Amino acid sequence: MSRAHQFLNLVTSTMKIDPDDYSPITSTNRANSFAYALAGWLYMLRRQKNTRIQAVASIGVLILALALQIDASGLAQLVIVITIVWMAEFLNAAVEAVVNLATAELHPMAKVGKDVAAAAVLLGVVASVIVGILVLGPPVAQRLGWLNP
Repeated sequence: MSRAHQFLNLVTSTMKIDPDDYSPITSTNRANSFAYALAGWLYMLRRQKNTRIQAVASIGVLILALALQIDASGLAQLVIVITIVWMAEFLNAAVEAVVNLATAELHPMAKVGKDVAAAAVLLGVVASVIVGILVLGPPVAQRLGWLNP
């Protein structure tokens, strides 16, 4: 088998896997898929304290942005970084759940998985704070009289 053929097999190998062969539950109904996603979001709001904090912070930032009459581009930037933080938090919780399901012991690689997933959330939060300062900082400073109009 040539190197090119081996490479092509490697690249296409994952797409050949049928999830129905390995999953006891696979949704074929789009409404059910949406309901599962919504159930996950509600789980996060109910069971994950950080998600409730993020909800309050997200709403607060968007209200502040609207009050400051931030333009559409600035609003889009804020929505993107808020979404990135939410997604990272959701993926972090998913990784933690899977690790907890896979092992009850304190395995070093379980710690790595959980810590790296948590670091992804931290990275998103740092980026969102920087974007928030860049987008909201000047209008807030101007309103407080720290900058000349």
